[in-house]
Amino acid sequence: MRIMGRRRALVGVLAGSLLLAGCNAGPGQVGAAVIIDGKTVSVDRVQQLIDKAVREHPYGQQLASEHKLDLVGREIVRQEILHDLTERAAQREGVRVDESLVVNALQNDPLAKPMEANPQNDPALSVQQLVARVRDHRDSLVDAALQTQLAMKYLDKLTVTFDFSSVSSTDATGSDADKLREQAIEKAKKFAASPNAAAELIAQDQQTADTQAGTGQKLPAMQSPATAATVLFGLEPGTVAAFQPTPQQPLWVVVVVRERTADKPVASDQAAQPTAQQLAGVGIRLLQPYLDQVDLKVNPRYGVWDVVGMDLAPNEASKKGIVLPVHGAAPRNP
Repeated sequence: MRIMGRRRALVGVLAGSLLLAGCNAGPGQVGAAVIIDGKTVSVDRVQQLIDKAVREHPYGQQLASEHKLDLVGREIVRQEILHDLTERAAQREGVRVDESLVVNALQNDPLAKPMEANPQNDPALSVQQLVARVRDHRDSLVDAALQTQLAMKYLDKLTVTFDFSSVSSTDATGSDADKLREQAIEKAKKFAASPNAAAELIAQDQQTADTQAGTGQKLPAMQSPATAATVLFGLEPGTVAAFQPTPQQPLWVVVVVRERTADKPVASDQAAQPTAQQLAGVGIRLLQPYLDQVDLKVNPRYGVWDVVGMDLAPNEASKKGIVLPVHGAAPRNP
């Protein structure tokens, strides 16, 4: 599969991918917004960036008037966490960005223009773009480029084999949506109860006409770049997850990953050409395994880390799903 010319892709990322696409004392240290392996980002620093967003960007002023600056604070902390994980992954994978491309991108800085109010993008993406502008522009651009490099390196190699079941409804709003989430999380806990639990439950679900379920499903990332950006492709074997593939649809999937490989290209006649935004999503998802390597403490005022969304949720009940190890599963090889 030819994803795209590497230099052209990185120029595109550097020049425009980002255009696309007070409560508790703290997590162990007074004044810390987040601590990553002992490295602290202070509450004051986060507040300075929030103030900058309001001062320099009409969209920041709009969020302030709507009392939504908490979204900006959470996204600042999120991007600080992803920045650290991206540097770790790039170093381990030997991925780098050509300095001449960085210099060129900064000379024609796509993040220099103030972000206008009422952006047309998805609200979450709009807040991401706003925060990219108030952070150090070099860091924002290089992070995005490295994440895309990681995606390009592994998209045609990464494959997961998994068993799954589902929970669905005719409605995905209000109390029905909450009930659906609870049912999916409860099923995930049952899947994780023992090494054989998922197989037994799936066998039962396969006898039910209105439940999608199956075993031994093998999915190459390049066959579905959008799915490759979900938690499914960040899971290690012997791990269960419950998540909603498409938030607009009343369907939750509960999976247990049996195998995850990324050592050689996978032949497929159903390869899909990824968009720049999908590559960015896959790159961020490839950071998921690095979370196990860091000591991460987030100040509760900014929420809790949500591995399913690779972002911060306001609280545990707002997480986009759950990830659990299978109890009693054989330990993975180092």
